[in-house]
Amino acid sequence: MSAARRASHRPHYVRRRIGFFSLLALLVAAGVYFPATLLAPIAPASAVVTSFKAPAETKLDLTFPSYGATAVEAVGFDDSLKTSGDSKPRSIASISKIVTALVVLDKKPLNGGNGPKITFTAADHALYATYLAQDGEVAQMDIGQTLTERQVLQVALIKSANNYAGALANWAFGSNSAYVTAVKSWLGAHHLDDTTLVEPTGLNPNNRSTATDLVSLGKLALANKDISSIVATKSISVPGVGTVDNSNKLLGIDDVVGIKTGTLDQAGACLLFATKEDIDGHEVTVVGVMLGGKDHDSLDVDVQKLLAGVKAGFQTIDAVAKGDVYGTYATKWGVTAHAQATESVSELVYGDVTVTAAPKLQSVSKKAAGAKVGTLRVAIGSKKITVPLALDHAVTEPGAWWRITNPSLVF
Repeated sequence: MSAARRASHRPHYVRRRIGFFSLLALLVAAGVYFPATLLAPIAPASAVVTSFKAPAETKLDLTFPSYGATAVEAVGFDDSLKTSGDSKPRSIASISKIVTALVVLDKKPLNGGNGPKITFTAADHALYATYLAQDGEVAQMDIGQTLTERQVLQVALIKSANNYAGALANWAFGSNSAYVTAVKSWLGAHHLDDTTLVEPTGLNPNNRSTATDLVSLGKLALANKDISSIVATKSISVPGVGTVDNSNKLLGIDDVVGIKTGTLDQAGACLLFATKEDIDGHEVTVVGVMLGGKDHDSLDVDVQKLLAGVKAGFQTIDAVAKGDVYGTYATKWGVTAHAQATESVSELVYGDVTVTAAPKLQSVSKKAAGAKVGTLRVAIGSKKITVPLALDHAVTEPGAWWRITNPSLVF
């Protein structure tokens, strides 16, 4: 071929070589780019946390009397013990009989039965005149009369008969000094350090306690099924005694279930009380005491005012509802899913209780709907609850087209 013809073919040859190598480069690039974009790991999506909105708190508003000493507690609720008045030991009158009953039952328990027979002696019979001379409550008691331990407790606690409380202590311990020794040991074992008894009835003003100790005593009385059933009895017939009516006139009113009245010149009108009621499906027990009232009619009114405030202080906190959103995942490739509470949290609370909740969420790149992605740590007062958080929709990985067309977001 002539030199002229070779020269005329060279541009076409060069263009073909350039085209070939360009295509080859494109193929090589595609062979690297496509696998790289299709197989490159995608950074997981982090959740935008939804802040928790705490429910409104209820302020406790209790009406306390201006006299004596008062304490009240919603049993089982943290920091619910509230007091008013002085904190010194005061004469407690016939509330002493609750201590007597508990100490006797500690030595000679009924365990739901009637207990052994007690036959009254001449010394027991003499207690009638002794206590009557002190203007104390008494009940008929004949020499040789026989009652069960339960029946003696019923007359001592329901009618508040001093001669029955004294006879019970003598039967169990043999003497007042032995009774006092047993009481001192029992009080120490139950950490009632501000309570002192020198005899079993409460007619001696040196039987003393504080309002807070008496709330603890009330809880111990309610925990004893035999005593709690006796003090909740309005009226009962006892052989040789007749009909015995409860000295606690609030019994059965405003869900009052006991516990013991007390009256003495040095003590005033006193009442150790308890209520049991259903609040939002929960049985709630309240124990309280008022000491130093003018009379029982006015004291009972003051107890009812206090109990009304206590009842108003309860509320059910709906802290978390199932399905509440505590985080949102929005991926770069257009998938949106929410982290939802898998269960509800409701709690009956008393007074001003602080409620907080803190979500803790994972980062995700691929998760099925319903998969757990974190937890919500809820605190209602001192109670801690952990709620799982799960996705309402699946978080899927990006498709091939998105990967290929969004290299800046892939790499």
